[in-house]
Amino acid sequence: MVHEPRGVLWDLDGTLVDTAEQHFAAWIEVFGPRGISLTPETFLGTFGRRSTDVLRDLVGEHLTDDEVFQIGADKEAHFRHQVLTGELAPLSGVADWLPRLRTSGWRQAIASSAPHANIQAVLDRLGLHDAFDAIVGEEDVQRGKPDPQVFLTAASRLGVSPQRAIVVEDAPAGVAAARAAGMRSIGVAGSHPLAYLDADIVVTSLADLSPDAFEHLLTRQRTNVGRGGSR
Repeated sequence: MVHEPRGVLWDLDGTLVDTAEQHFAAWIEVFGPRGISLTPETFLGTFGRRSTDVLRDLVGEHLTDDEVFQIGADKEAHFRHQVLTGELAPLSGVADWLPRLRTSGWRQAIASSAPHANIQAVLDRLGLHDAFDAIVGEEDVQRGKPDPQVFLTAASRLGVSPQRAIVVEDAPAGVAAARAAGMRSIGVAGSHPLAYLDADIVVTSLADLSPDAFEHLLTRQRTNVGRGGSR
């Protein structure tokens, strides 16, 4: 019997690695000289979104398209410097789940709002290049999350149907994109309350998932498969 392939689509920041500190520092670097303040609450709203979309929301009415592009590029360059010079490690559970899923026959992809240069910088630091069969970043899509394009593109590159794909996300925009793509999702809330994410399963850490969490989620729309609970 031939089984239809199945895939896991990983967001990068906040699911595979905690880069919130690096992103916040990068935004401060580009906003400070321009007299723009960034509160922690506003920063939280940037999670899972492209830098150009964030800029349009925060200061878009004062910027030309060229200025948005340049400020966004400067921010990402600052972020990569932070990644290369600071401490960085996979989040809890990642080092166990990536090889476990591969051994079980799951195809895996990065599906991120970040530019490819950022993704490569993080994977270089973590030594995770060989873990993924495809990488989809900002340059591969025209619309950012919560639009589902990034996940549909990643599933297509894996040769996996949306119904056979599970998204791992840490941001509300990413969970909304997964739902719009017709995919099930696992939300990693981190230090946020579990109610922060409306995914099919929400856990504080990937280490909190039961060993058969992905298998069960693919076959059942609502099931208590993670110790963090289901939605």
